[in-house]
Amino acid sequence: MKDWDTGADDGPKVTYRIKHDASLCVGCGLCAAFCPMDVYEMQSIVREGQEDATDTPVAVQPERCVGCKTCEGQCPVSAIRIEGDGIAYDPFQNREKAAPLPQEEQDLYAEWATVLKDVLQLQAEPVALTLIPAGAPLPDVPVPTTRMRFCQQLAYARLGRSIMLPPNRHSCPDGTSILGMTDVPPKLASGELYILFHKLDTMEAASQMVAERPRLPQRSTDATVATPLAKAATTPDVVVVTGDAEQMMWLTMSASYYTGKRFNYRVSGYNSMCVEAVLIPREEGVMNLSLGCYGNRAATDVPRDHLFMGIPRSMMPTVVKGLRELSKRAIPQSRAKVYLP
Repeated sequence: MKDWDTGADDGPKVTYRIKHDASLCVGCGLCAAFCPMDVYEMQSIVREGQEDATDTPVAVQPERCVGCKTCEGQCPVSAIRIEGDGIAYDPFQNREKAAPLPQEEQDLYAEWATVLKDVLQLQAEPVALTLIPAGAPLPDVPVPTTRMRFCQQLAYARLGRSIMLPPNRHSCPDGTSILGMTDVPPKLASGELYILFHKLDTMEAASQMVAERPRLPQRSTDATVATPLAKAATTPDVVVVTGDAEQMMWLTMSASYYTGKRFNYRVSGYNSMCVEAVLIPREEGVMNLSLGCYGNRAATDVPRDHLFMGIPRSMMPTVVKGLRELSKRAIPQSRAKVYLP
């Protein structure tokens, strides 16, 4: 049994059935190699209808499965399927509930959302994202009966859904550990998985990438809450906007409208939503652009040409005010291509 903290022991679990089709399996071992939770072990087994032993993946620790489906996605012959058992769940049942936001604050966020959507012509809802500190009251936001990745939670919020995820509803151990909910599984802490995915060249490069990314203290966060900004249920830490390059340009200009300052965005293509769009803005109080990442683009339907902007709440009044000013002349003239013949 591995000794890292997975966060799976808090409250009722979502359990998973790991279905392995031995008639398809070629014994390549990719499922065991790629599983970040070390659920599998390759064993030499005589399969039904065969005389000789064959390397076969065995789920020796199925209780550790978080439903990330990495094994399923990497299997070259589709021999593995992960199926979850949804259960009714009230997180922290005896926990104090947070009071609803004052109507005045709700109206403010709805106004911000309207400005962002109308001026930028966004296709998706701006998202209010809050990390609930350990022991803090919980807002009245639904918890799903299945697990999902953090980037999927934000994707649902962009479509209008409000979702709260405690640790045992997160299916991405990388993001969950970055956001201060669990420990980092060894394969992710070392960077080994990034080499297996062929996303980095050497273990040295992988170690450097892992060392550079920020991370909240373990068990400092009890839940992530994502809602459409117009329906915010708690004061957001960060507002996340999804859009194309032109919309990101206007957001950047709105933030510098009154100062003229340039921005030093920190992007990498790794851990886009958890680090770049949320943690950097939240912890450093700066707006930050993200290009997206492998996991975010593989797990959601975000268009290939869309980017992400994380805006700390403290900057939102300036951004909204700047957008209003830009919408009076600069934005409509630019979009009208006034300098073309």
